[in-house]
Amino acid sequence: MPSTDEACHDNPVYAALSGAHARFAQSCGRALRYPADVAPFFALPPEPSQQDWRSASEVVPPGTFAAIVHAGAEVPRTWTTLQEFEVVQMIGDHISGVDAPEAIPLRAGDVPEMRELVRQTDPGPFLERTIELGDYVGFRRDNRLVAMAGERLHFDGWREISAVCTSPTDRGHGLASRLMGTLIAGIQRRSERAFLHVLTTNTNAISLYEDLGFRARRPLTISVLTPEPIPSHET
Repeated sequence: MPSTDEACHDNPVYAALSGAHARFAQSCGRALRYPADVAPFFALPPEPSQQDWRSASEVVPPGTFAAIVHAGAEVPRTWTTLQEFEVVQMIGDHISGVDAPEAIPLRAGDVPEMRELVRQTDPGPFLERTIELGDYVGFRRDNRLVAMAGERLHFDGWREISAVCTSPTDRGHGLASRLMGTLIAGIQRRSERAFLHVLTTNTNAISLYEDLGFRARRPLTISVLTPEPIPSHET
């Protein structure tokens, strides 16, 4: 039997939505999802049943889509895979947080600028209400947001670092590392640990995270799915 931490890391969205982020959970049966303007994820328990997948089509209705994080789960033929991303899950085993005094907290009023920075750099999805999931910090230069990072998934004892990005014209100055150090310091003050996910193809980011003290735990797949319409049973 895997440990509690291992089970949570293998199914991090389910762990978050059934735990620390339960206030966000939209549910049907054992299927859970974040609101579509908060995060693009839904989740099922380990080894989901056919009924679990039917419940999922209630929280992800036909004609819409959402992403599920898994380790090679078999997707029923009644669901269509629109996209797949292979990621490495990394754990902060030997990290030490250091606050960057010039890092500023980012608030709801900063979201338009944050979304524009994400559009320029593509670190992953950042939606209108993603900022509600945790702390976000950034750097400004000449009143322009040039770098940001924040917290996304949260379950017992762990917080995910996400949306780490720097404007293309401001790279090479260690801004991302300093923002991560600030987040890690805050996470450690709460007696929690940090983890993250990074595309397997993003070797520069993987090297950065390894230099900061993260280690690769395991590969995972993010599948963007949409269900087929549920047939009616009229008599």
